[in-house]
Amino acid sequence: MDTISISRTNQATWSVKEILALFEMPFMDLLFKAQQVHRQHQAANYVQLSSLLSIKTGGCPEDCKYCPQSSRYQTDVERERLLALEQVIASAQAAKDSGATRFCMGAAWRGPKEHQLDDVISMVQAVKAMGMETCVTLGMLKEGQAERLKEAGLDYYNHNLDTAPEFYGEIITTRTYQDRLDTLERVRGAGIKVCCGGIVGMGESRQARAGLLNQLANLNPAPESVPINQLVKVAGTPLEDVEDLDTFEFIRTIAVARIIMPNSMVRLSAGREQMDESTQALCFMAGANSIFYGECLLTTANPQVQADKNLMQKLDLHAQH
Repeated sequence: MDTISISRTNQATWSVKEILALFEMPFMDLLFKAQQVHRQHQAANYVQLSSLLSIKTGGCPEDCKYCPQSSRYQTDVERERLLALEQVIASAQAAKDSGATRFCMGAAWRGPKEHQLDDVISMVQAVKAMGMETCVTLGMLKEGQAERLKEAGLDYYNHNLDTAPEFYGEIITTRTYQDRLDTLERVRGAGIKVCCGGIVGMGESRQARAGLLNQLANLNPAPESVPINQLVKVAGTPLEDVEDLDTFEFIRTIAVARIIMPNSMVRLSAGREQMDESTQALCFMAGANSIFYGECLLTTANPQVQADKNLMQKLDLHAQH
């Protein structure tokens, strides 16, 4: 794991052993510790709302085993062209009207070509002009592309590590772990904030979950946004029959992420549609303070806006502006 090259800070680094020790704490003690850390570093009872739109769906050449957008798997996801600028603006306006403060745009590419980046830049500029924070996830970036996005006003770039280095080869073979780290370096170098997390529930061990969090926490600095996704099993993908992750293990993952990345926004992302209100409440207790908000999360269902508003009202949580 330590052979992976990326700049690390000399302060507040976490070893996998230390992170595993947090996972192994009594559940209530872990949540109590996470909530204490949360209140020291984050605003209590506030949740940041982001909305995510797939601007180009399906046909991705990568072989990520969890992804219904891969061209290698037979799923119900239909390949679509890049959305028109007007469609993106309309979706962003609807998200803003519903209370979202950040608009994220995802394209199923291995990496954008220059003419594709031109189109995305127009979208970023239009959403930025609406007064929303902007985020895109476009795959791997080449030299100079992050700088172009920064110049367009992009606030965040999402590029997940997905899992620990030692488990990564079980999930993806078409790009390396170092490829992902290289894109994150380019994003940081351009002065764009980093949104980077992973997926749990793909059949990985607790050690691998600790390994993922180790990589995230020891980036320099840690990502400003850390989306924690629970695998959404999709028919036709190689992981459609993987065993479900225990609910309390997922909550533990949220709590550990909060403790070791106290200044990051920890986001409940994919898989929230399958979580009942009590599970989500425990995730907020464990330190989650950001959600993807809206009716669809790229290609998988997400809780309806009204359901989210009702839950936040029950929990006395407020949208962070």
